[in-house]
Amino acid sequence: MPRVLINVHSFLQDFNPSKFIVYASLLAFSILFSLRLDERITISYWLVFLPLWIWKTIAILGAVTGCVVWIRNPEYRVSVTSYVHFKSMLISILLQLFLLTFEILACDKLESGRHTWTLTFTPLIFLSLVSISACVWSMKNGQAIELEFFAAVNILQFALIALKLDNFINWSWMVVFVPSWIFLCFVVVIILYAMIFAAILLRSPEAATEQRRASIYSASSWSLIFLPILMFMVVLTSKLDSPPNIPPPGYVVTFLPLFLTLMILIRTSFGSKMGSLWWFGMRSDFCTFLLAICPCLREYGNTSFIMSSRFGDTVADSADVLNQRNSNSQNTTSVTTSTSGGVRLPSDVERLSLRYQPESSTKRLLHSISRAFHREKHGQTDSKDEEIGRENLGPKLKIDTPD
Repeated sequence: MPRVLINVHSFLQDFNPSKFIVYASLLAFSILFSLRLDERITISYWLVFLPLWIWKTIAILGAVTGCVVWIRNPEYRVSVTSYVHFKSMLISILLQLFLLTFEILACDKLESGRHTWTLTFTPLIFLSLVSISACVWSMKNGQAIELEFFAAVNILQFALIALKLDNFINWSWMVVFVPSWIFLCFVVVIILYAMIFAAILLRSPEAATEQRRASIYSASSWSLIFLPILMFMVVLTSKLDSPPNIPPPGYVVTFLPLFLTLMILIRTSFGSKMGSLWWFGMRSDFCTFLLAICPCLREYGNTSFIMSSRFGDTVADSADVLNQRNSNSQNTTSVTTSTSGGVRLPSDVERLSLRYQPESSTKRLLHSISRAFHREKHGQTDSKDEEIGRENLGPKLKIDTPD
């Protein structure tokens, strides 16, 4: 089994809760919306839009909390970076309020049909116009742009969809989606360029390993995200333009590539830094904020696992690593240390290593329990394990009691 490093601290430190909430809400909404369009469920559209209401509620609460913390703590305004992040939060919540207005009008239109689609899409037009200025400001100040860029490049697409739904134009959906086709073709060209660049770096001996890995990751991630979207647009256009005598596929089948894209984006939210640091007044990344309000998680947030098991699993702390080095050096047994601080024992016994602070009494107790379970499971122990246990593990099983 190949060695796999799982670092909990890095996993949490790179987690972006904002993106996770957005992509998870969109995935839940798209599933409910496709089921409702296929009439597999008959619930109200107000319930179908419930994931989007949750997303906007969390965003509004986060912005209000950030503004309260900003007002009540003048010392936080000294840094220029704080100003930039705070303005980024205000711009983001403004755009999301435009989006919330569109969602309310769209839900009411689907439920009652009391107004036109042109009126429904009007907030999106204003959203696109504001997003153009937001993109310029974000690029000048080094802020991430996702919603702003998506809205800015689709202003013409929003207008054409509204006119088509109100029957002001009689074009086919293939023609209506021309702005999206142009944008997707541009993205495909970028993906091809990234793939060619990654192949060149892979064959280049002068390129560093990290540079090769980053180029391959960039090309593969862009491909996995945008190619399903392209497939979704093709299937959706075919369904909307299908002749009456040919039964089109259901909306659930049509939305499957979109589901795949959203699931991939949810996974990428665990590897991207947080945008504005003023949501809920955190002023730091989510991992640091979480460990600050929950001190009991600090002990487990600094844990890393090295999964590499062939015959059995053992658990070793950082003190065991030092003792194993001393014992194995006396027996002329080589031990290699990984860059993450874990230890790889001789090749005949592959192990699962858990690294943590040696002064933790709770982890020492878990360590002893895991070793006892391992010995009962296999019925015998390795001679090196017995030697390490007799010489080194005995004193560490003592549990310190508070004074």
